[in-house]
Amino acid sequence: MTSGKFGRVSLFALAPLAIASLALGGCKKEQAADPAAALASPSAQPLAKVPAPSGKAWSEVVSVTPEGGYRMGNPDAPIKLVEFGALSCSHCAEFAKESFAKLRDDYVASGRVSYELRLFMLNAFDIPAAMLATCGSPEAVIPLSEQFWAWQPNMFNNMEKASEADRTAAGNAPPDKRFSAIAKLAGMDTFFAERGIAADQGGRCLADVKKAESLAQQTDKYSTTYGITGTPTFYLNGANVGSVMWAQLEPMLQNAGAR
Repeated sequence: MTSGKFGRVSLFALAPLAIASLALGGCKKEQAADPAAALASPSAQPLAKVPAPSGKAWSEVVSVTPEGGYRMGNPDAPIKLVEFGALSCSHCAEFAKESFAKLRDDYVASGRVSYELRLFMLNAFDIPAAMLATCGSPEAVIPLSEQFWAWQPNMFNNMEKASEADRTAAGNAPPDKRFSAIAKLAGMDTFFAERGIAADQGGRCLADVKKAESLAQQTDKYSTTYGITGTPTFYLNGANVGSVMWAQLEPMLQNAGAR
């Protein structure tokens, strides 16, 4: 599913029909038009690797960025990769499966590339998923997101098995209970509880309406400021390279000097 505008009104409406239909909604997979033409030619020389701080790997260096993203790696890396990704997006899940181990262990580990994830709210499932993924420490957000993408088909299966009455009840619940109800129907609460977000901790996060509003507003800003119309969308050193898969993105990293 794509849209040029993702406002808090539509995200907070969460009508029962939206919950039922958006279980099959998602994202877009398309080539960018001439993706990152400025990056098409390899740099003259490969960039030197940058040692990580003593006793650490760059993949363990994580910070929250002013834009609301979670950046892994050397904060001064000369190659900066930003992904706008939605936890409900099947193409984001596909990208994660193809890329994450190599991106982390070969590119981020070299100190030449940083990876920043900016969570994007596409539909009724992304808010509770993002609220739970960000419920713990900043260092946990990217690993939890990667694990969630691998688990994602279970969420859709759980929603398809849920009764219409249960979906309607979740959609009609008050805002401070709505995201918990959706998470429970989708099985998100159990998924995150098994990965360190205890039930009471997750419940408090899901009841945080101000956080939900912030996520919706942040998505609105990403949409208008960065022109994001679908996920995954990547920015490489400030250039929008579009909705591409790993086979297209990895050569761009190499051309930028990570080789």
